[in-house]
Amino acid sequence: MSKGSLARAWRRLTASQDDVYNRELQTTAQKSGANSIGSCADRQLVRLRGTITSVTLAPRKGAPWLQVVMEDGSGTVTLVWMGRHAIPGVAAGTEIVVEGRISCVDGERRVYNPKYELVAP
Repeated sequence: MSKGSLARAWRRLTASQDDVYNRELQTTAQKSGANSIGSCADRQLVRLRGTITSVTLAPRKGAPWLQVVMEDGSGTVTLVWMGRHAIPGVAAGTEIVVEGRISCVDGERRVYNPKYELVAP
């Protein structure tokens, strides 16, 4: 066994659960052809795949905004659906694929009104 493969095996054995989880999310996203959230540039058209970590209803001037935080192991993005109270199937822990234009607002990545597809477990 080479030094490089021993080093990789050692990193896998000593990695935290969060590191292993993030690596699995990144691998799944890459295999599906999705962009990595951490490498997306402002105003870029993207296809992202990840897991929903939170869902929040945030009213803006009387209109509902459904805000969903998604992670892919390389970073997080907030998905915002304006005028929506809820979307069936969109819940924490759900895997989702979204398409849209990413933007950076107040230092946070966001995609407004993305096309979406829920990934079956």
